[in-house]
Amino acid sequence: MSTTAPARLMAGEQLLGHPKGLFVCFLTEMWERFAFYGMKALLLLYLTKHHLFADADGYLLLGTYAGLAYALPLLGGILADRWIGMRKAVIYGGILLVLGQLGMAWTGHAAEGVQGQAVQDAGAIQIMYFSLALIGVGVGFLKPNISTIVGRLYPEADPRRDSGFTIFYMGINVGAFLSSLIVGYVGINYGWGWGFGLSGVMMALGLVQFMLGRRHLLGQAEPPASHTARTEWLIYAAGVGLTFVVWQVLQTRIDFGPLSALVGGHEVTLTELVAVVLGIGLYAWFIGLLLSGISAAEKGRMVMLMVLITVSALFWGLYEQTYGPWVALADRAMDLTTFGITWNAAQTTAIGALAVISLSPVFAWLWPRLDKRGLNPSYPAKFAWGLVFCGLAFAVLAYATANPAADTGLVSLWWMILAYFVLVMGEMVLSPVGLSAVTSLSIPRAVGMMMGAWFLFSAFGEIIAGRLGTWAAIPPEASREMALATYTGVFTSMMWIGLVAGGLLFLATPLLKRLTREG
Repeated sequence: MSTTAPARLMAGEQLLGHPKGLFVCFLTEMWERFAFYGMKALLLLYLTKHHLFADADGYLLLGTYAGLAYALPLLGGILADRWIGMRKAVIYGGILLVLGQLGMAWTGHAAEGVQGQAVQDAGAIQIMYFSLALIGVGVGFLKPNISTIVGRLYPEADPRRDSGFTIFYMGINVGAFLSSLIVGYVGINYGWGWGFGLSGVMMALGLVQFMLGRRHLLGQAEPPASHTARTEWLIYAAGVGLTFVVWQVLQTRIDFGPLSALVGGHEVTLTELVAVVLGIGLYAWFIGLLLSGISAAEKGRMVMLMVLITVSALFWGLYEQTYGPWVALADRAMDLTTFGITWNAAQTTAIGALAVISLSPVFAWLWPRLDKRGLNPSYPAKFAWGLVFCGLAFAVLAYATANPAADTGLVSLWWMILAYFVLVMGEMVLSPVGLSAVTSLSIPRAVGMMMGAWFLFSAFGEIIAGRLGTWAAIPPEASREMALATYTGVFTSMMWIGLVAGGLLFLATPLLKRLTREG
C-alpha cells in the first residue's frame, strides 16, 4: 500500500515531477476511453442505419448498455481489492474490452426493409449483444482499478496527488476527443466494422503498454495477501459467466402492464427492473444508517449527500442525450460544415470533450478565487447550477430546431457547439464537485458505500437517458420538418426538467445547509 512504502514511492522514477506509473495509467485510460467513447459515438447510428432498429429501441439499448457499463465497476473494484489486485483486474478487463470491440467489428449484412420492421441479420445482432456485454464487463474490471492505482503511486498527503489526478483525468477527455473524431470518421466513411475494429486495436495497444510498464507501478497494484491462484481463476471464470448473463439482460424486456404504460407503452427492460431493486435496497440501507445512532449533524450531512446523489441521476439522464437525440439531430437536420470542414454526426460528440478540456482550467481557477471572497456556492447550490446550465443547453437546441436556416432548412452546427459548452459548464459545477462532496460529507464508515452509490446513480442516469431518449423517436417516413418539430418539443421538455429541478434545488438549499449546521 502507498501508506506503508512512502520511501519507495518517493524514490521511484519520475517524469515531469510525477511517478512514471502515472503516465502508464494515463495512456491506458486514454485508450480505454478512446475505445469506449468511439464505439458509443457510432452505436445509435449503427443500430438505426445498419440494423434498422426503431429509434426508440436504439435509444433504450444505448441507455441500457451504458448503464450496465457504469454499474459493473462497483463489482470490479471489490474483486480487485479483496482478491486479485488492481493490475490483474486491469489486464483482464482490458482483454475483455479488446475482444468486445473486435466482436463489434463483425457487422453481418445490413438489414432490409423499413426501420423498425426490417429483416435483420439475427446472428450478427447476437454477436453485437455479446460484444457489448464483453465491453461492459471489461469496463467493470478496468475502470475503477486504474484510478485506484494512480492514487497508490503517491505517498499519503503528497501534494502532487491532486495535480496527478488532473493529468490522469485529462487522459479521459483526450481519449474521448480523439475517438469521436477518428472513430467517427472511419466508421461513417469506411464502414461500421472498421470504426469498431479501430477502437479494439487501440485498446490492445493501450493494454500492451500497461503490461510493459508494470515496473513503473512500484508494486502498488499487486494482489493482496488473500490472493490464491485458485481464487484468481474462479474470478476470471465468473467474469466470463457474468458476460453471458449481461448478454441476456441487454435484450430482455418484461411487460408489467400498468407499469409499462407509464413508460410510453414500451416494455420495461430487465436492466431497469434491476436498477429499481438496487435503488430500493440502497435507500433501505440508508434509512438503517440514519437509525443506527449517528449524531444529528451526521444525519444532516448524510441526508444532504443522498439528496445530491439522487439529483445527479437526473442530471446524467439529461446530459447523456448527447449520444442519443443530439447525434440523431446532427445526422438528420444539421448543417455540419464549418470553416470549410464537413463533420459527420458521430464526430459532433467530440465537442463535449473539447469543452471539458477548455473549461476545466477555468473552473479550477474559479473556485479558489470565489472561496477567498466568501462567494463559493455550497454543494446544493452548485448542483442546482448544474441542472440550470443543463436546462439552458437544451434551450439553445430548442430555439435552434424551431428556427432553422431559411435557405437550407438545417440547423447550424454552431448552435450545437454553444449548447455543448453550456452543458459542460453544468458538468463542471456538478461532476467533480460530487466526488468531493462524497468524501467530505459522508461519515467515515460509510464513505465507500456512498462512493459506490455515486457511481451507481451515474448508471441510473444512463438508464434514464435511454428512456428519455425515446421521446425523440421519429418514424422512418418523417420529413425533416416533422423531425425538427419533434426535437423542438423534446428539447423544450428537457429544458423545463433541468430548469425546474434546478430551481427546486435552489429553494431547498437553505434547508439542506441548516441540516449540516452551515447556515
